[in-house]
This record gives sequence, C-alpha cells and structure tokens, in this order.
Amino acid sequence: MIGDIVETKQCQLKDPMDLFHSGQVVKICAPMVRYSKLAFRTLVRKYSCDLCYTPMIVAADFVRSAKARDSEFTTNKGDHPLIVQFAAKEAQVLCDAARIICPFADGIDLNCGCPQRWAMAEGYGACLINKPELIRDMVRHVRNQIDNPRFSVSIKIRIHEDLKRTVDLCQKAEATGVSWITVHGRSVEERHQPVHYDAIKIIKQSMSIPVVANGDIKTLKDAESVHHLTGADGIMVARGLLANPAMFAGYEETPLKCIQDWVDIALEHGTPFTCFHHHLMYMMERLTSKQEKKVFNVLSSTSAVLDYLNDHYGV
Repeated sequence: MIGDIVETKQCQLKDPMDLFHSGQVVKICAPMVRYSKLAFRTLVRKYSCDLCYTPMIVAADFVRSAKARDSEFTTNKGDHPLIVQFAAKEAQVLCDAARIICPFADGIDLNCGCPQRWAMAEGYGACLINKPELIRDMVRHVRNQIDNPRFSVSIKIRIHEDLKRTVDLCQKAEATGVSWITVHGRSVEERHQPVHYDAIKIIKQSMSIPVVANGDIKTLKDAESVHHLTGADGIMVARGLLANPAMFAGYEETPLKCIQDWVDIALEHGTPFTCFHHHLMYMMERLTSKQEKKVFNVLSSTSAVLDYLNDHYGV
C-alpha cells in the first residue's frame, strides 16, 4: 500500500537508464498478471534480476479508486529499480497515474502489447500499436508533467505483420522521448508460434534508444543467445522466471535454496495462499514426478504446503 512506503526517497532510487548504459545486458522480470507482485520481485532480485515490472494496472481505475491503488500496488525500500506498467488510452489519465506513482517508482511503462480480447475491446494493450499518434500524446503528456528528469517512460509492444509499420511506430515513439522500447517478437494474432527475433534485430538497428527483447526466453543460455541474435540491450522474461526464479543467476532449474527463499519471503509478505501455492507449482514443475504433482497441486492450505516441503525436500 502506498501509505506504507512514504519513507522511500527519490534519492535512493536507482535510475534504470544507468543499467542500460552499464555495458551489460539488462535482465528484466516481465509484467505478469497476478504474478510479478512485490514478494516475487523480491525473490528474483536475490537471483541477479536487474529490473522488475509490476503487473499491468488499469490507469483509470488506479486514479479513480484508493482501493484499487492499495490492492494493485505495493512496494518497499528494496524494490528498486521498479517500473509500473499501466494500461491506458487517454493522455491525462496516464499522466495522473504517473504522478501518483512517481515518488515510489523509477518509471512507468505503457502497455501496447497485451493481446487479450478484453484489453483490446477496451482500447488498451496491443490495439495501441495501430495508434502511434495516441501513444505519442500519452508519452508527451507524461514527459511534460513529471518534473523528475530521471523518471523513465517506456512502452512495450507487439509487432505488425508489416514490420515497416513497427519500425515507423518505434521511431515516432523515440522522437517523442520514450526511454526504451520492449518488443515482444510476435504479432497480435500469434500465441505459440516461434518468436520473430529477426524483427527485433531490425527494430534495434533502426533505433538509437535501448531496445529490450521479449518472448520465449526460458534459460540464461536463451537470454544470451537472443542478445546475440538481436543486439538487444535488455532481455525480458516472464514464464521462464516463473518456472525458475533463479534463472538469471545461471541455474538450470529452481534450486532448493530458491524455494526456501520463496517460502520465507511469501510468509513475511503475507502472500495469499493461492498465489503462494501457484508460484511453488511453477517452480517445482521440473523437480516433481507426475504422482507428486497430483498430491502437491491439490494441497489447500499453507500449513499443508509447508509440511509437504519439509517432509519431501527438507525445506
């Protein structure tokens, strides 16, 4: 809750742009609905993740409702650098949301990539890649109304079937003052098809601001290979980190120490049981047999999960 974090000072925040200029590939935890919340961000930061995003937050609800702010956004002193991702379709609404968040985060990201039907129907997410002027207005508004010059404004997009349109969109966004662009290398229609890393490479070559590659990156080796294929300045991972939060630290599968860390962090943060359990189901996917999954996945209380982990893994 915002009220719990007023002591966070801007001078303590690390500028994400410093990461992009460090000469190292920036390792990023993607915005994931339900999953990339404070407790999980705390976990992946322990294992070499450089930059974390919040789950996507609908800016209009966030601005309108204190209840939405309290349930959607929690942070603390160690939760930096942090990018808050918003779904928005009106410049002033995005601006108002950015102003509320500014003292507690290092930047905002405008979601121009979510392909879910509800988001597209509401005018959010991936439908914005067909509205470059609207993206430009939203970015300009935030740039003009947020005083802190180190506060980043980024966008996350999908690609068009005609890549020229995507390059044009990115160049317009760069001219407007976007800090960096994250490219999920699939079109809106594509779900499980191979990612077009060649498209991300072409976009990277057309830009002078940092470009982040996203899509189907499951291991540190994948991340390195995508960096070499695309030249991207950063690598953003979603499902790969759910399955193995220690991925960026070079672990091939989730180490038991990481599972222990998750239990400690989740309990300390008062993580709701469903979220606590789901994360463990993802993390233990490769460690457990079919039979074990049948038992573990239907456990229905924190104490039952803790007993299971203790009995089977000494966690």
